[in-house]
Formats: sequence, structure tokens, C-alpha cells
Amino acid sequence: MEQPNADAVYTYLRDLQNRICADLEGVDGRGRFRADRWTRDEGGGGESRVLADGAVLEKAGVNFSDVYGDRLPPSASKQRPELAGRGFRAMGVSVVIHPRNPYVPTSHANVRFFIAEADGAPAVWWFGGGFDLTPYYPFVEDVRDWHRTARAACEPFGNDVYPRLKQWCDEYFYLPHRGETRGVGGLFFDDLNEDGFERSFGLMQSVGDHYMRAYIPIVERRCGMSWGERERDFQLYRRGRYVEFNLVYDRGTLFGLQSGGRTESILMSLPPLARWDYDRRPEPGSAEASLDEYLKPREWLAEQAG
Repeated sequence: MEQPNADAVYTYLRDLQNRICADLEGVDGRGRFRADRWTRDEGGGGESRVLADGAVLEKAGVNFSDVYGDRLPPSASKQRPELAGRGFRAMGVSVVIHPRNPYVPTSHANVRFFIAEADGAPAVWWFGGGFDLTPYYPFVEDVRDWHRTARAACEPFGNDVYPRLKQWCDEYFYLPHRGETRGVGGLFFDDLNEDGFERSFGLMQSVGDHYMRAYIPIVERRCGMSWGERERDFQLYRRGRYVEFNLVYDRGTLFGLQSGGRTESILMSLPPLARWDYDRRPEPGSAEASLDEYLKPREWLAEQAG
């Protein structure tokens, strides 16, 4: 059986963190990332990088973590009880970007590798990851470009991969108490190992490498648009939904907190400012009301072809 190469994954992830930070500093023009290295008592650590109060990016976090321990936290073994009691190693890069201009979408990406081992038993490992887009004032051309790049990331691995990972993203980034998706989707996968280590690693790398190719053009297209108090107010209100998902449903947040990771790094995904208004309803026919049509699963590329 093909053996996983954790060192190769580590090398790729550190390079990915560097490349994403360079791309974001380039598009911002003013802001620079502050690096913060951390360790955990149980084993491992990471490096959090945060850009705050930039010209384009109000807050961006690009985190690398490589944590390990003698026993899996409950959030990891709940879905896989056969792994309870195993030692583990989990590494990944996680990105969350909150732009200043309300016309520029918030965005998230994550790629990760997990391995659990026990004496006398074969290692259990898998990859996970994806990227998704959360606009406040969406543009259909941006959404279609986003999904075209997502499809391009998947194409070398089979024609069925993009539709499957797109659907998984739509289903995962969903707020059932709101009856809406978190944004316009993208890609999501987890527990990926069925095609062997090299091919699974290849897909994870392709997703990581295509993220900035998908996002930077949208930032450059929208960051110069004029906005005012109305747009800012709506952006902060909608950021509240982003917070709700990350704190209530996101498995990565739960795993990080339960595994003893650094709290500030885990909660890096939260925006610097957000708001909640009681029973707020956008005016019918307004630009704000049009967002509702985007917060449901749609076949964006099939609509374009039609």
C-alpha cells in the first residue's frame, strides 16, 4: 500500500502560506502581514499571519498549523469512533479574508492533511480542503469566474470531481437556522484517500494553487468601486451570518479548540467588525434584497452554458 509522505505535505503547505501572503500584500499595496509563531503543550504548533487595516484588506489571516498528540480530541473521533485513542498529526493552511470595500467578497480557503496511527495497525490518513466565496453585493460574472477556476482545479482528476465537490460545498456551508448558504459556494472535500496518496495530494495541491487565481481577479475588479454608509452597514450585518456559521457549525473551529490549538489563531476567521439587527429585512427590489437569490445552490456554469 502506498505510504503517506507527511514531510512532503509540510513542505507544500509552508510554501503555500508564503505565496498567498505575497499575493495578498501585492493586491493590498499597503498592508503587511505580522507573523506570530506559537506552540501547544501537547505537541506541535504553527505560525499565524495577520494583515490588519490595509488599503484593500480590512483583515486577512493566513495560518499554518502542524499539531500532534497522543489522543484524538472528541470532535475528530465522534464521526470515526474507530480512531479513538490513536495518536494523530494534523497540518494545514487556513485563509480568511475580510476586505474593506463591501463590493469585494469575503473569502475563505483551507487545505489540510490528517493522519492517525497506532502500534500494530496501518496508518489512517486523509486530505481535506476547499475554498468558498461570500459576497455582500454579488455580481454574476464574478461568481461564474470563481466557479470556472474551481472547475479548472478539479479537471485533471476527472469530470465528476468538480460537480461532487461543488455540491459538498453547498451542503457544508449552509446555515439551517437561516435557511441559506453562507455564500455562493466553491469546493469542499474531506476524508479524501480513496485514490492513493499521490493523487489525493495532487488534488489538494491543485485546490490550494487555484485559490488566489480565483480570488485576486475579483478583488482587483471590485476594490475601486465607490461605497458609502449604506453599503458598509449592510456588509457588517451580513458579516454576522459569517460569524454564526464559524462559531456554531464549522468543524475546523471545533477541532482547533478541542485539540488545544491557539485560540487567537483559531478565531482569526472572525471579522474585525460585525453587527446583528433584530428581524432586519432588506427593502424589496433593493440591491441588498438581491443577495437572497445568490444564497441557494445554483449550477452557475450550466446556467452560463444555457
